[in-house]
Amino acid sequence: MNFDFANPEFLWLLLLLPILAILRGASGKTGSIIFSSVAIAGEAAKKSKSRPGLFRFLLTLLSLALLIAAFARPRIGTGYSEREESGIDIVLAVDVSGSMSALDFSTRSKLITRLDAVKEVLIDFIKKRPNDRIGVIAFAANPFLVSPMTLNHDWVFKNIDRLDIGVIDSTRTAIGSAIGMSVNRLRDLKNAKSRVIILLTDGENNAGKISPIAAAEAAASYDTKIYTIAAGSRGIVPMARLDEQQRVIRDRSGNPVYGGDARSENDDATLKKIAEITGGKFYTASNLAQLEDIYNSIDSLEKTKVKLRNFTSYEELFQWFLGAGLLVLGIKLILVNTTLRTLP
Repeated sequence: MNFDFANPEFLWLLLLLPILAILRGASGKTGSIIFSSVAIAGEAAKKSKSRPGLFRFLLTLLSLALLIAAFARPRIGTGYSEREESGIDIVLAVDVSGSMSALDFSTRSKLITRLDAVKEVLIDFIKKRPNDRIGVIAFAANPFLVSPMTLNHDWVFKNIDRLDIGVIDSTRTAIGSAIGMSVNRLRDLKNAKSRVIILLTDGENNAGKISPIAAAEAAASYDTKIYTIAAGSRGIVPMARLDEQQRVIRDRSGNPVYGGDARSENDDATLKKIAEITGGKFYTASNLAQLEDIYNSIDSLEKTKVKLRNFTSYEELFQWFLGAGLLVLGIKLILVNTTLRTLP
């Protein structure tokens, strides 16, 4: 909150008041009256300065000062800012095939699957982007929509939490189909400022009717950038035990149960090509710390633009100064014609 004047140039007129005071002085007019004695007149003449005259003049100066201030339009301003945001539309495409049950992302204190680690990192990533529309697509033999594009991130969190291996056929991986579904979700959005797909997989494309390269070319035609992440270590890795529905078996504490070792491979060449075609970037993550760094890096690359516009709302005060000036002027006129009246 601040106080200022809309027309401050009028305040220069206040400099005339001291000049007027110097020229006028504080003396009242010498009254004219017939005296019966010259001696009495002489005594009266010694008191040329009149307190009533000074008071009347001060009222005049005060009235002029208030009227000048009123013309300068005093006001109180209340400032506020308005955010003008340009969000980014992001699809998070996550592999939920059986190989995502590998335990190579576990830490010393916690046994987790690759998918557990990805879910944890995705939630942290989304929390940093409150102004972006975000959707989630999971894929194995087929892609499926986990969450539509939305700014309601609490809804996204709930759906990510429900992600699990075995919800669909987890024996194959359809990377091209996942990209195709992601592009379809993004191209239908209105007023999209920027379109981004973050694709994470730990395998190679072996299902679906569209190849990853063809899907990437389609994404590029819709100005959609794809960041690709090859998750997991290469070679022999520990795996969680799966039940008959290919779901991860967990103990009473919710930790996955070790089920043996298996070979893990990624198609890095294809993922690099996808990123290259769309203007994105390719990453590899063999542990949880690297995965966190990758999503932090993408977060810094794809920043939402925020413009702040400052406004000030004013409350005019000139009417109070105008009223006060007229009131003082009225009081002076009343006093001049009553108690402070000058003798003729």
